[in-house]
Amino acid sequence: MGASVAYHLARRGLTNVVLLEREKLLGTGSTGRNAGGVRHQFSNDANIRLSIESIALLERFEAEVGSPIDFHQDGYLFLLSSHASVEVFRKNVALQRRLGIDVEWLDPDAAARLAPGLDASGVVGATFCRKDGIADPNGVTMGFAKAAQAAGVVIERGVEVTGIDTAGGRVIGVMTSGGRIATPVVVNAAGPHAREIGRMAGADVPVAPYRRHIFIAQAPDGGAWRVPASRIMVIDFETTFYFHREGAGLLFGMGDPAEPSTFDTTVRWDFLDEVTRVALGRLPSLADASISHAWAGLYEMTPDANPIIGPSHEVAGLYLINGFSGHGFQHSPAAGRILADLIAGRDPGMDLTPFSAARFAAGADSGERYVV
Repeated sequence: MGASVAYHLARRGLTNVVLLEREKLLGTGSTGRNAGGVRHQFSNDANIRLSIESIALLERFEAEVGSPIDFHQDGYLFLLSSHASVEVFRKNVALQRRLGIDVEWLDPDAAARLAPGLDASGVVGATFCRKDGIADPNGVTMGFAKAAQAAGVVIERGVEVTGIDTAGGRVIGVMTSGGRIATPVVVNAAGPHAREIGRMAGADVPVAPYRRHIFIAQAPDGGAWRVPASRIMVIDFETTFYFHREGAGLLFGMGDPAEPSTFDTTVRWDFLDEVTRVALGRLPSLADASISHAWAGLYEMTPDANPIIGPSHEVAGLYLINGFSGHGFQHSPAAGRILADLIAGRDPGMDLTPFSAARFAAGADSGERYVV
C-alpha cells in the first residue's frame, strides 16, 4: 500500500515523499506472506470496482510502471456446497455481471474438469472468472517502489516510526528511529499495525490482526500427482480451503474462525491436521504429497471486512489505507491511486462512502462477504 501510494503521488508530481519501512526490506510483512491471488469475484460493489481497476493495471504493469511481474490469469473457481451459498452467489454474480465482469456458472462436473484432481462431491454449484488469477506480491511492490524512487521519492528502510506529532488537531511531523520529519501529511499504511500507528496521532483505526497459514505441498517422488497444471485458484467457500499450483508444488491454506486476534506469526502445526482433513476431501492427491514448508501471515481485519481508504475524521492530515481483510495486495493499485488523488486534491472518481473511516461510528451495515 505504501509503495503504491508513493508511486501514484509521484505520477501526480508530488515527489516530496518519504516512504518509511521498519524492516530491512520492503514487503516482508503481510505482503510477502500472502498467496498472491487477484479476483473480480467480490460481494461488494465498491470492492469489485477496486478489482476492475487494479487488475487492469496488473495486466499492463510492465508497460506502465516499468517492471515485469509474474502474472497468470488462470481464473478463480469458487465451489459452493449449500443452496444458501448458491443463493448468495446468484445475487453477487448478477452484480458482478452488471459491472461488466464475465463470471460463469458451472455444475460440479464442469468444475471438476477445470481443476483436474478435484473431488466435487457435495458441490451443488460453482462460479468461475477467467480474468482472475495469481500475481507476484514482491514484484508488484518493488515495481511501484522503483518507479517512485526514480521519480524522486525517498525510501528509508530499517527506520521505525516512534511517534506522530500533532498540534491543533492536525499532523505536523513524524518521529522516527532516524530522527524527526516535519510534514503536514501522514499516510498510515501499516497493515495489521494500523491501530498502533493511528493511536500515535490520537486516532482510532479499527483494525485487528488475524493469523492465516499457507502450506506448500511437494509432489511425490516418481508418482503421478493429479493436481491442476495451471495456476487456477480453487476455493471451497464453505470451509475457506483453497489451493493453487506454486511452481512444481501446490500452495494451500484455510482460515480458522475460532482463533482470536493475534500478532503471532509462528506456524501452528497442529492446525495442519484440521486443514488436511478438509484438503483430502477436495484434492485426494494431497495424501501422497509431503509438506516442504509453511508460513503464517496476518490479515488486517475491519469489523465489516471492507478497507478504510481516505482521510481520518479525527486528525487532519492523517490519511488511512488500512484494513483490507485479506484482499489488500490485489487492491493496492487502485487503493494507492485513490488515496494519491485525495492527497493531491483531485476527484478520485469513485464513491468512497463504503471505505470512510467514519462509517463505523455511524454503524456500518454492509461489507464484504467473500473473505477467504
